[in-house]
This record gives sequence, C-alpha cells and structure tokens, in this order.
Amino acid sequence: MSNALKIENTLTKGRILIVDDDQASCRTLQLHLQSQNYLVKYAHCVDDGLKLAKTYQPDLVILDIRMPGKSGLDGLPEFKLQQSELNVIMITAFHDMESTIQAMQRGAEDYIHKPIDIDELSGAVDRVFSQLGESVVTAEQTDKNNTPHTMIGRSRAMKEVFKTIGLVASNPVTVLITGESGTGKELVAKAIHRASKNPNGPFVVVNCAALVETLLESDMFGHEKGAFTGAIARQPGKFELANNGTIFLDELGEMNLTTQAKLLRVLQEKEFTPLGGKLSQRTNARVIAATNVNMAELVRQGKFREDLYYRLKVVTIELPPLRQRKEDIMDLINVLLGRINTQMHRNVSQVTEDVLNCFQKYDWPGNVRELENALAKAVALCPGDTISRDLVGEICNSVSTYSTPAITNLLEMSLEDVEREHTKKVLEATNWHRGRTCEILKISRPRLRRMMKNYGLVAPEGVINDDEDVEV
Repeated sequence: MSNALKIENTLTKGRILIVDDDQASCRTLQLHLQSQNYLVKYAHCVDDGLKLAKTYQPDLVILDIRMPGKSGLDGLPEFKLQQSELNVIMITAFHDMESTIQAMQRGAEDYIHKPIDIDELSGAVDRVFSQLGESVVTAEQTDKNNTPHTMIGRSRAMKEVFKTIGLVASNPVTVLITGESGTGKELVAKAIHRASKNPNGPFVVVNCAALVETLLESDMFGHEKGAFTGAIARQPGKFELANNGTIFLDELGEMNLTTQAKLLRVLQEKEFTPLGGKLSQRTNARVIAATNVNMAELVRQGKFREDLYYRLKVVTIELPPLRQRKEDIMDLINVLLGRINTQMHRNVSQVTEDVLNCFQKYDWPGNVRELENALAKAVALCPGDTISRDLVGEICNSVSTYSTPAITNLLEMSLEDVEREHTKKVLEATNWHRGRTCEILKISRPRLRRMMKNYGLVAPEGVINDDEDVEV
C-alpha cells in the first residue's frame, strides 16, 4: 500500500463513488459526504463508473437507476462482479415496486427515492460503513445437505441427553420428554426412533392439543363406520398406523381424562378398541410422549391420572432451554444457516460479532425454534453474505430495553391480577400473535384461549388472528 493511500485511509471514513447523470445532484452529494469525512468521486454513466471503480476501489457506490445508456439496475451486477464485497445504495426518482424488488434481489444494500432526504441518505451510508468496520464470524454451515433432524449441542446438558437417547433407543420402554416449547422434543423422539431396532418402521405423530376430545380419541384409536355423525367409513387410528414403529404423543398435558383412561389400557395391555368397535386390536407401537407443562402439578390438580403419569415416565428426558446452554449457540447457527441457505438458495455465511453478543445476552423464550426463525428472517432480508444487527434488531433491542415490573406494584396485586396483566403485556408486545405469546408464557394455545376469555382480553381491530397457524 502506498504512503498516499495510507494517509487517505487514516483521514477518511471510506471511499464512495456516486454514479448519476444529474451533475448538480452529484456535486451536492459529494459536498455533503465530504463534510462527513468520506472521500467521494462521481461519474455520470454506468460504463464510466465501472472504469473509475477499477482504480478507485470504492467501499460504497451510490447508483442511480435511470440514466442514458445502461441503467443502474443493469450495472448493479457488473459492479458486484467487478468487486464482490462492494456495497451499493440505489437512488431513483421513480416510485415503482418492481425496481425496488429488482434492486434488492440483485444485491443492493438500500434503496432511496428522489428528491433525496439528506438525513435518510446519511443514515444509510453510516449503516453501510458501520457494518464494514464490524468484526464478523464465518459460519461453518455444517448442515448444507439440509438434514432436518440434526440435534446440536456441546454443552454438558445436551451431552447427557444424547447419552440417554443412546441408552434407551434399543429398549422398547416408554419415554417422556419434557422441556419448553421450541427446545426440540420431537427431534429427540425421532432420534430415539432412528436409533431403535426398527428404524424403518413408521413414526406417527399425535398432537394432543390440536383436536377436541372426540376427534382426539378417534385420531388415536380410529373409528368404525357409523360410530358417530359423519363417520361414513372405517378409519384406522394412529396406534394402528404406528404398528411396528413409534407413536409420538405431543402436548400430552392437554389430553382429557377419558382419553387418558384408554391410553392407560394401551400401555398396560397393548390393545385398544376403535370408536364404535366391538373387538380389541393389538399394537406393538412404542410410545414416546412430550410435554411443556409440569405433569406432576397436573397430577396434583387432578387433571392427569397418576397411574398413567408413572406409566409414561419410565424414562424421562428433560431438554434444557436455550438460555441454559448458550455455549451451543454458535454450533446451532452453523447448522441452521447451512439448512436455511440450502432452502432459500442463498449463501449467507457470516454474522457480525455484535449480533453474536446480542444472541448470547438474549434469553430466547422461543428457544431453538426462535433462533431458527430469526436466522431465516435475516437470511431472507440480507442483501449480502453477512447478518448484521439491523437484520435482527428486534432481538438486539430487546436485550437492552427489557425491564421487569416494580416489586412494590406486584405486592399490591393478587396472583390473578399479575397473571392477567402479564398476559396482556405479552400479547401487546407480540402484536397479539398467539403462537409467539404461547412460546413466551410457556403455555399451550387452548390454555391461552381460556385465559383470554376469562380475563376479557380481546385483540384490537385490524390485528390478524393467527389461530389457524401451525402450532408452535
């Protein structure tokens, strides 16, 4: 590096190239950015800009879309090809959606409309250069083959989980998996099934919280023709379908007492009777159950049969929440980014140290599922190959802004008041998204619906109801 270039780098924040056919606009932006300690040059067409960029090696190009000759949209990939790490901000006097979409798809960092708001442009430029100065960590992307059932963890707690899976997988004992929503209970169940003596057998899932009482019973045990209104044909149940394999009972705590009694018989006698049927059927399906609630407390409250509880918890595997195994976060990022990049056909391979610091400080109420969703959103919106703070702003901002209620206020409230107020605050914080609220409160959707009804909590007009979303 020449002495002149060394002096230039110490005196300026960085080098900017403006490509715009409007000479007055170029000069105005040059003067403004130079006053902010940037070194600025300009060109009036794409071809001249590309020639200048070869020798000037800018950190950022501010590129107009509509110009005589080659358009900025056509020139954008050429600038990127010439200088792979180059950042580009597009500017245009035309407010059309198609141009915005094309610019972002072709790798632009931002898109600003004319007449240019100087504060908006300065903010965009500062964001680009703040990211250039950040340290980044390259993710190894250890799951590029899109393996959907990978379990990751080097923490002591996860190593104990892996060891338990290895010990129980080959024995057909009943397993109860406990842990908060999003910790990966179904992944554990699948890992047990894959390591069992019959890994090629069926793996059948029953979501006990997703169906009402009669439908759940029919779903599990099947029904005969005419068993109830609408039963126009015989329907095999999940226990029949899971024969020679594994049946996974998710959200076990939501199962009603009637169905619990029938499940107990299956575990004791290895047989069941379909709804409307007269003859019992045998099953050799292995039962694995999972719950995110305190089953012992449900037993004490009389909401869950004690004999069934002990039948189910022959072996218990407790999954730790992500906040208790933060040493696994980087490994999880490696695997999840590889999977997400494969699904989205992207190559986002780096995260800034600022983002990693935020991830380490955040409590992750939605656990690994929340981390995966945050990374998927960031990859979808990332213009380059690095996830920066602005792409996960909701998480980073919550680290510093979260506060707890004053103790003096809590002492004046009943337990019911505290529950009502906290539920309301979480609903408001999630914009009344019930799935996200359930993750934070660590309750099931049916329980949230009951609480909202009892406490008179109604979403404001215009808020989208997510009741039909997939259970999370």
